[in-house]
This record gives sequence, C-alpha cells and structure tokens, in this order.
Amino acid sequence: MTDAAPASARNTVVAAALDLFVAQGFEATSVEQIAQAAGVSRSTFFRQFGGKDDVVFSDHDVLLAQLREFLAEARRDPQENPWAAASAASVEVFRHFAADPELARRRYAVVRQVPALREREIVTVFQYERLFDDYLREALPGLDPIDAVAFSAAVTAVHNHVLRRLLRGADVPEHVLTDAYDRLMHRFGVHPDAEDARPDDVVIATFPRRMPIAEMARRLRDEL
Repeated sequence: MTDAAPASARNTVVAAALDLFVAQGFEATSVEQIAQAAGVSRSTFFRQFGGKDDVVFSDHDVLLAQLREFLAEARRDPQENPWAAASAASVEVFRHFAADPELARRRYAVVRQVPALREREIVTVFQYERLFDDYLREALPGLDPIDAVAFSAAVTAVHNHVLRRLLRGADVPEHVLTDAYDRLMHRFGVHPDAEDARPDDVVIATFPRRMPIAEMARRLRDEL
C-alpha cells in the first residue's frame, strides 16, 4: 500500500475487487474495472494500493503495523507475560477477520485459486511468525532461539488452523482460539496461571522441566 486511506474507503475498494475476482477471475480483472466498480479513480486506487495483489492483502499490512504497536506497549510493561502477549496479539488478527467473515471468505476463495497469491500468503504468514519471534527475544533476553521460534510457529499455526475453519464456513467463536492458546501455554510451561508471587523472605520456586530457562529467569526476577 502506498498511501494511508480511511478504513471504510479502503474496504469499499477491497470488496469491489474481490467481487470481480470471484466473478471473472483474478487475471482477467483490471485495475480500471476495480476502480470503476468501487467508484474511485485509477489514480486514487494506486494511491491506496500498489497493485491488484495488494488489494487482497491490504488488511495484513494494517494488522502487522497494529500488532507492532500492541507488542511494543506490552514490552514496556514489566509485569506483562510475553507469551500471553504474543498469543493475545494473534487473537487480535482473528478478531479482525471474524468481524466480517463473508468478506474474509471471499478473499480466501480468491487466494486459493491463484498460485501467486498463495505464495504471497505464505510470506505474509511468516511475517506474523517473525514478529512474535522478535518480540519474545526482545522481551526475554537470553531466551533460547529455538524456544522463541517454536512458540511463535505454534501460535501462528494454531491461529491459522482456527481461522481456516471460519473461512471454510464454520461458526467459530473467539473462545475456541483463546482456549487453544491456554492449552498451548500450559504445554510450553509458560502460562500466566503458573505465576504465584509470594512476599516471603525466602522464595522457593518450582518450574516445569519444559519451561525455557529465560522464562524461569523472568519469573525469578519478578519474585525477587
């Protein structure tokens, strides 16, 4: 996307483009047709989007920017559980698409039909995974990179699995995803419920064997 635009105006163009892509195919649809269907000029289209494929993925550009701000705010809070923050950021992505599932399903149908769009989708998914990976490493100095990568990949994979069910027509409430993340954090030994601060002179701490050392250090630091 080359220029900022109000969400409502952008969504009008996106909806018009997706309708045309579904009706006559991605390759057969021109920018001029999209602009005419959306009621905007060709120059306005290019100010809002860089090309036809950018229309399909425009939401992700906005979401990634919002998640960077979300995680930066979490990073400034020393009491924030970084693992929970990464999971919560992913929930924000699901919430965005669940707010208009029909539009999301039309986008999904177009992406499935165009190999180039499927390839770009893979790159886009990796951007989310990399964002969570970078955040965890910054929030937990000394964290084993394998733990950061494994958790980030798991968060992204769980999100995509649940979102795909929604895109295929199922009614998927948000708690399905949040419950899955609760189980995931317990599995990694990093769930916030495991934190139990005790204002004693002597601190005795027990941790699951699977918990990353950097997470143990964070919890001990908070206690002491």
